[in-house]
Amino acid sequence: MYNLSNKVALITGAANGLGKAIAERYAALGANIIVHYSRDKMLADEVVSNIKAMGAKVISVQADVNKVTEIERLFAEAKKAFGKIDIVVANAENEITEFTEDRFGRENGANFTGAYFTMRQAAKNVTDNGRIIYIASTMISFSETGMTVYCGTKSASSCLVDILSKEIGYKGITVNAIIPFAVDHAGVFTEADNHPELGKKLLDSCPMGRLAEMEDVANAAEFFASDLSSFVNGQHLHVNGGAAN
Repeated sequence: MYNLSNKVALITGAANGLGKAIAERYAALGANIIVHYSRDKMLADEVVSNIKAMGAKVISVQADVNKVTEIERLFAEAKKAFGKIDIVVANAENEITEFTEDRFGRENGANFTGAYFTMRQAAKNVTDNGRIIYIASTMISFSETGMTVYCGTKSASSCLVDILSKEIGYKGITVNAIIPFAVDHAGVFTEADNHPELGKKLLDSCPMGRLAEMEDVANAAEFFASDLSSFVNGQHLHVNGGAAN
């Protein structure tokens, strides 16, 4: 395990799922944590309690990543609490669902607008030699019917990784993406029996015969946050067990 002592990490969408797993992993490695959440304060408080028990410093900040001013406030509160930000993980997103026009706007807001402005604020605020990590989705390449908006917004956000890595690389800041396979007990698979047909199709495509676990993604996030990835920039790491696209 790597040492993140004296580092400050801001993770969006950290009240549950992958964001929670990454926040708690970084805290276990010694980092101080900003837990962002959008709605569920009770879940965020549970993550804060878990992190405090590890001996790390932590705050939670509620913000709507659909709104630029809210993202700006999130970063301002993080810097007010800790004086700096070394690592940003852009993880917050909406769920996949049937889309009305209003839902389209909200999905685009969280998955593209939110990701764009989160990474923009990260570029402005992360310390030199810092880390920016975007959590993408295997659906970018393993596209399914009914997921047009989700795949489109996540694909657009992934392009930001390529561009931003070139724009701020001179500061020693790395910008990378993690592209997880479908994650058991997260996202659309939060409940074990959700989407059985999709689950079977994904399992059949994976040589390792399983979905990803949250720890698999946290392992990749640990690598990208560490000094071992200091010359790894603009990359999109598939954490998919060798699954076919």
